[in-house]
Amino acid sequence: MDPQPGIFAIGNAEHCYIELDRQPGIDPLALAKALARLLSKDSPLTATSCVVGLRPELWAEAVPAAAHPGARSFSEVTSADFTMPATQHDAWVWVAGSRRDAVFESALRVMDALAPVASPATELTAWSHLLNRDLTGFIDGTENPDVASAPRVAGLPEGPAAGSSVLLFQKWVHSASWRTLSVHEQELAIGRRKSDSEELSEPEMPADSHVSRNVVEEEGEELKIYRRNTAWGGPTEHGTVFVGFSADLHRLQVMLERMVGLPDGIRDALTRHTVALSGAYYVVPSLGSLSGLLEPQ
Repeated sequence: MDPQPGIFAIGNAEHCYIELDRQPGIDPLALAKALARLLSKDSPLTATSCVVGLRPELWAEAVPAAAHPGARSFSEVTSADFTMPATQHDAWVWVAGSRRDAVFESALRVMDALAPVASPATELTAWSHLLNRDLTGFIDGTENPDVASAPRVAGLPEGPAAGSSVLLFQKWVHSASWRTLSVHEQELAIGRRKSDSEELSEPEMPADSHVSRNVVEEEGEELKIYRRNTAWGGPTEHGTVFVGFSADLHRLQVMLERMVGLPDGIRDALTRHTVALSGAYYVVPSLGSLSGLLEPQ
């Protein structure tokens, strides 16, 4: 299994995410090949990390043998009082690096390289906040697996699509109401101590805490994902870029449904202070699947 290495390139401070739509008349294979070139030895990118993804149906059409089982485009996730919108596009590129100017220049090269096959639909510049905290002030990614285990959580361990991931990509905007809460109230909403990310004890843990809604177990096993979230915006408007990689779509979908209160009516307390502005699923193919597109036939 050979997942794209940029998924695990921890330490980059600057990030840019670009979603794209196919140009009219472009077939999925041509789009997939153009994305594959961004990761090849002929890539126009230098001194930056890059990860690419495609709308699941397009990847399945482009390379049927490596289609990711169960992957599909994002559909609106909604309950009586909260909605996560669907804003699906055809392709996704994540450029990351240590300096904003390097990421900026690489993002321009991405758009130039893909211009014949796709046009930018959304662009989001983000950064790593205080090393490992999100804009709520809490440590992010506490539940992430260690480096050795991460590839098996983020990517399929075996089969024709081994090494490929399902990505959940969402933009969330935070409300100023969060900053009016006391530290204790924030800890109850998250389900962890703010100082050290220690999980609250069972008697303390509210049923609607973020931890309670996101820790999912099936048949006695916790369904883990690999998060690479970042922060976006400025002092007047800001939030979290959710970048979650999983071996399968099922566990991502279950987490989202639990957050909005499906099926038990208990809504994630964090959603009282943050709103989802976008939502998309992408297949992030293995490095081998992408490089195979560029090999002489």
